[in-house]
Amino acid sequence: MSAQLIARFIKAHAAELDAAQNTQLAYARDLSDYLDWLEADGAALLEADRARIEAYLVHCDAQGLSRATRARRLASLRQFYRFTFEEGLRGDNPAIQIRGPGRSKRLPKTLSMAQVDALLEAARSHGRTDFERTRTACMIELLYATGMRVSELVGLPVAAARGDPDMLLVRGKGGKERMVPLSPPARTAMAAWLAMRDSAEEAARQAHRTPASPFLFPGRGKAGHMTRQNFFQLLKALAVQAGVNPGTVTPHVLRHAFATHLLENGADLRVIQMLLGHADLSTTEIYTHVLESRLKELVLTKHPLA
Repeated sequence: MSAQLIARFIKAHAAELDAAQNTQLAYARDLSDYLDWLEADGAALLEADRARIEAYLVHCDAQGLSRATRARRLASLRQFYRFTFEEGLRGDNPAIQIRGPGRSKRLPKTLSMAQVDALLEAARSHGRTDFERTRTACMIELLYATGMRVSELVGLPVAAARGDPDMLLVRGKGGKERMVPLSPPARTAMAAWLAMRDSAEEAARQAHRTPASPFLFPGRGKAGHMTRQNFFQLLKALAVQAGVNPGTVTPHVLRHAFATHLLENGADLRVIQMLLGHADLSTTEIYTHVLESRLKELVLTKHPLA
């Protein structure tokens, strides 16, 4: 009964907010863990009060979960109990007034322009075939040129790349769409990959009568496109070839590099917010701290009286 109620909530939440699949999966994991804890404690899902939810959060803290994970779990519980209240399944939302741990204000990791140049250079020769090399070069060029999230990159529809566009239409979190401009190298890399991709798709269609893929980066898995995990592994191997510490390179670090380098070269914070698809400017403002940190380091290491 409780598991069915959670599944019903996830379905309703997805329909109401057009929540991304990753968000739905995270909420499902959070609520499943909460349900297991409740059942082990002999409590019922719909009867839990504020004290019991706070006890669960203490349990999460004792497990060593990060502040971000605990904050997300509380958010999951708030949304779930809001749903049960609005559906008339209980008369209140016991989680609504609980203060969460908040998120840590750690500065995002980033890469220098020289490191990004090394990755871009390595991408052009990484792979066993021209097909792999052309695809890798296109993906890295697009990621750094646009600041896309990795889920947005691997899920790009091939229709977005048709006609040698100056800008890409990207579908981000919650189904929100935004336009991102393409640099000349990114356009060149995308055109080269598109030609090679279409040729391979046509050969496969004629040989095996396989349907055409709607994605720019097709894959054989259930999703129909290259997975985030495969791209993550590809990027790690690329970092090794480029002579960059692979422990410092992830798709999200390249997104941070995109924003940081724009800011360092005089871009407006509002423009960066729009390009990254941030709903709140405060999320984008963390990059000003990265810039401040670098300026302080420059003064302390380069000033003659430092």
